[in-house]
Amino acid sequence: MTALLKIKHATSEIAVQGCAMVLDLTGAIYLPEHDVLLVADLHFEKGSSFALRGMMLPPYDTRETLKALCAAVARFDPRVVIALGDSFHDIGGPDRLGDAERSTLADVQHGRDWIWVTGNHDHTLPASIGGEVVHEIEVGPLTLRHEPVEGAGSEIAGHFHPVGKVVMRGRSTRRRCFLTDEARCIMPALGAYAGGLNVCDQAFVPLFPVGFTAHLIGTERIFAIARAMLCRD
Repeated sequence: MTALLKIKHATSEIAVQGCAMVLDLTGAIYLPEHDVLLVADLHFEKGSSFALRGMMLPPYDTRETLKALCAAVARFDPRVVIALGDSFHDIGGPDRLGDAERSTLADVQHGRDWIWVTGNHDHTLPASIGGEVVHEIEVGPLTLRHEPVEGAGSEIAGHFHPVGKVVMRGRSTRRRCFLTDEARCIMPALGAYAGGLNVCDQAFVPLFPVGFTAHLIGTERIFAIARAMLCRD
């Protein structure tokens, strides 16, 4: 698996509820029919949030997350960008943005519609970050929200930061991933400090009662892995 993760291929195409989706190596999703780019769980200013509590982390997470976000926007040049919640690690995050990061965010928003879906970490967002703030939004047949709703289906959500682990020939690989079935997709976290929850965790069972496919994000390719091949941490 480790060797396979170096095969060059930047995106993967799937469909949920008949809606075509392009899965990107950054962890973003592009909806070509609607010219919409989706990202989830950016967790801007997580490092500074931890620093306020005395846990000192290198203060570069927002810069690195913005770099990935800008790369996805540059690749697809979407008409609309929708961030699916927990874009900031706490409600004070927008006020802690540095001048350079604030300028980069304004630049990437310029010339397109920008929608922030609220999350459990950022249930309120100030007008100063630009764009529109909503609780959830519909695009085509899909509802876009932060936390997936058991039994709802027809949704794209974030919140769980899914990661998949595969062991082959005695070596393990643990990667961020998209989780999909015919009804929904749960996106990986794009944030540099976001961390992840193993997809074998019990938390995913009610959302995917008949199983799922994990699309693991490799170095240069995305791999569709069946549930049976995935391992616990």
